[in-house]
Amino acid sequence: MSQSPVSYKRHRFPPPVIAHAVWLYFRFPLSLRLVEEMLLERGIVVSYETIRCWAKKFGPDYAARLRRKAPSPNDVWHLDEVVVTIGGRKYWLWRAVDQDGYVLDEIVQARRNTKAAKRVLVRLIKNQGCRPKRIVTDKLRSYGAARRQVMPDVEHRSHKGLNNRAENSHLPLRKRERVMQRFRSPGALQRFVNVFSAVRNLFVPTHLKHSAIEIHLHRLRAIAHWKGVAGIAA
Repeated sequence: MSQSPVSYKRHRFPPPVIAHAVWLYFRFPLSLRLVEEMLLERGIVVSYETIRCWAKKFGPDYAARLRRKAPSPNDVWHLDEVVVTIGGRKYWLWRAVDQDGYVLDEIVQARRNTKAAKRVLVRLIKNQGCRPKRIVTDKLRSYGAARRQVMPDVEHRSHKGLNNRAENSHLPLRKRERVMQRFRSPGALQRFVNVFSAVRNLFVPTHLKHSAIEIHLHRLRAIAHWKGVAGIAA
């Protein structure tokens, strides 16, 4: 079933301005105030609080409409977790990426144990619709225990050096965390990464080698798709 177009009713600014502001905020390591300044340079006077509201309202809507990579039983899942401090308390952002660096899912949890790892695997299987060829993790034993409960027939490689793909996938979010001066709540972090990773998946080429022209064409297609999703295509 096709989705209805994004509704911009009761918004004073035209859809291209809203979509462009949301794209700037989630695509680049920019604060809300920097996005406000960039729009001002174009003659668009809008407050950073309005941009925050746009990001909160339209970001998830855009992300839900962005195309997803088709899952395959030959995929290799790389799983890793990173600590995020919120309000003086530690939380764990669990992330799964495939062999091309495509972010499959992210979950914010308060624990770093077998129960949390099992939740990640169960959710991945449900969302992907199939099991992977192999999973790769670091030395955290919770992954092995969870894998034996959820997918005992799937190969598991546990080695820190093999999991650089998942560990490197944390770097873009770390940059955003510094720009945003940390996150205010676990819910805010979860909402942000859901949109942030969906936008990044669309615009960032895979880790396979590409020529300059291939990367250029990939970005043009991504921009065209983004405009189509936002309902502002010419």
